Amino acid sequence: MTAPEAESLRARSAPPRHSEWRTQTPVVAVVAVGGALGATARYAFALAWPTPPGGFPWATFWTNVIGCAVIGVFMVLITDVWGAHRLVRPFFGTGVLGGFTTFSTYAVDIQRLVDGGHPRTGLAYLAATLFAALAAVWLASAAARRVYAWRRR
Repeated sequence: MTAPEAESLRARSAPPRHSEWRTQTPVVAVVAVGGALGATARYAFALAWPTPPGGFPWATFWTNVIGCAVIGVFMVLITDVWGAHRLVRPFFGTGVLGGFTTFSTYAVDIQRLVDGGHPRTGLAYLAATLFAALAAVWLASAAARRVYAWRRR
C-alpha cells in the first residue's frame, strides 16, 4: 500500500526533443498536401454534380463510395504487395483519401434532408451510404487480393 501523499506525485515526462518534431514534420506536411489535393478533387466533383434542394446527394454518396473502394485497394497494395515509403500512407491514405471522402458532409446532408421535410430521402441516404461504403471497401480489397494472388502465379 502506498502513502496517500505519494499517489498524487507523478513522474514528469521529458519534454519533447527537437529531433522528434523534425521526424513528424514531413508526416504532417504530406498529410496537409494530400488533404488539400483530396478536398480539391471532392469540391470539383460536388461542383460538377450539384444536389438540388431535397434531392439525393449523389455527389457526396459517390465520393464516399469511390473513396472507400480506393482505400480498400490502397491498403492491400501497401500491406500485401509492396513495401511503401513511410510517407506514402500518410500522404495518400490519410491526406488524399481523407480529404476526398467526406463523412461530415454526409451527416450534414442527412440533417438537411430531415430538417427540410425529406426524412425518407435522408434515411435512404443514411442507409445506402453506410451499406455502399462498407461494401465498396470490402469488395475492392477482396478483388485486389485476388488480382494480386492471380498475378503471383
